[in-house]
Amino acid sequence: MKKIRVGIIYGGWSGEHEVSIASAAAVVQNLDKQRYEAIPVRIEKDGRWIIADRLPASSSAAEVIEQSRAHTAQRLGRGGREAHLVAHPGDEQIMTIERGNTPSITGLALDVVFPVLHGPFGEDGTLQGLLEMANIPYVGCGVLASACGMDKVTMKLLFLQAGLPLCRYVWFLRSQWHNEPARITRTIMREIGLPCFVKPANLGSSVGVSRALDKPSLEQAVELAAQYDRKIVVEEAVDAREIECAVIGNNEPKASLPGEYVVHDNSARFLDYEEKYTKTGHVDFVVPAPVSKALATKIQRLAIRAFQSIDGAGLARVDFFFKRDTKELLVNELNTMPGLTEVSGYPKMWAASGLSYTRMLDVLIELALERHREKSLNKTSRD
Repeated sequence: MKKIRVGIIYGGWSGEHEVSIASAAAVVQNLDKQRYEAIPVRIEKDGRWIIADRLPASSSAAEVIEQSRAHTAQRLGRGGREAHLVAHPGDEQIMTIERGNTPSITGLALDVVFPVLHGPFGEDGTLQGLLEMANIPYVGCGVLASACGMDKVTMKLLFLQAGLPLCRYVWFLRSQWHNEPARITRTIMREIGLPCFVKPANLGSSVGVSRALDKPSLEQAVELAAQYDRKIVVEEAVDAREIECAVIGNNEPKASLPGEYVVHDNSARFLDYEEKYTKTGHVDFVVPAPVSKALATKIQRLAIRAFQSIDGAGLARVDFFFKRDTKELLVNELNTMPGLTEVSGYPKMWAASGLSYTRMLDVLIELALERHREKSLNKTSRD
């Protein structure tokens, strides 16, 4: 049987570069070697595309981050051939270039692309648009859903339209903050209050996120978030359990059993980047989450509605707050390319729901091919 050639695109030009490498390594390790041939396409931090000399192997995000900090380029597998995606339909989707006295160009055909990218320039619809132009099947949400899922402000507006319960929030532009910081501070204090969380609108993995306790820390938090995005979101701090639910599917999505992050270190302010990826023993992800059957069913129902509200496809993870005092369930956000590392919640929730990591990858690739076939039914000409 001819193997399906899967282009694993990972790395990326964003603050989640290292997490993407770890996710890609886990995907590669769990792909059925009898069914698939994995082609590693690494996007460097400067945006260059490389056909890597070897597949990513560090499935621990903490290990990848430590290697990056130590500048161990050789261990990270920096070698490879220059690669370019051909942005029009054809038999060869990737062109590789060997530089030298006599440069050589080689074409490479892919059957499907698995963009294991987190954050801007990978999860936000930009890469998806390129893949659409090239007419290549790809895993995950399309251009619109990816863009809406990345921008927390647009996402929240769609959630409100779908009648989903949310926490209080305000948003503003970096330029507005620089021009009128006092006015924006007053707005935040009046509508949200302290403590609160300050986030870049277009990023994930808690990069650039801070908890503000007073006006000085609020100003610092906004300045930090403004380093990562032009749009900033401020949300109320809620005393709540953090529960997640995985969604998989296209037109008829299904939801997994929910899982819950349990923090053992009471000094942890929130699940920031360090807590998620570099520390051990501080946080456990418990699945199934210890909630009633009725609450689990409600979480699954709202997760699917959130997924459909952005016109999701393939996969997503939906995050919830379950308030300790009022027992109110709030939708926090949706992630269209959730972490797929060895400690990530998405594969763990599906494993607890009866779908192994390897079978989950099979389903995601099948959904990508199914969506591409359905899209091919659309007329592109009046002739």
